[in-house]
Amino acid sequence: MESLKIVSKERTERLAFLSKIELSEKEKEEITHQLNRILEAFKTLDELDLGGVEPTFHVVDLVNVLREDQVKDSLLQKEALSSASKTKDGFFVAPKIV
Repeated sequence: MESLKIVSKERTERLAFLSKIELSEKEKEEITHQLNRILEAFKTLDELDLGGVEPTFHVVDLVNVLREDQVKDSLLQKEALSSASKTKDGFFVAPKIV
């Protein structure tokens, strides 16, 4: 396969700038090379004839196993709030964190 230079060093520098990361000259060259190899792999995939292939969304047939909702007895509001250190109008009061 011929080597394509799709991503330039300048584009890698721009990506680094937008990502707010600092790259050495060696890292810029390595990342530029890696990005070009990745795009070449996608170009190879792009050339495949997949006209008769059904899309695969998941390799294992998963089925949601759900049950009917069942109402069960639970705590009364007063019981649920009984151990809270602070309550107001029937709700727990928690300290502000922001």
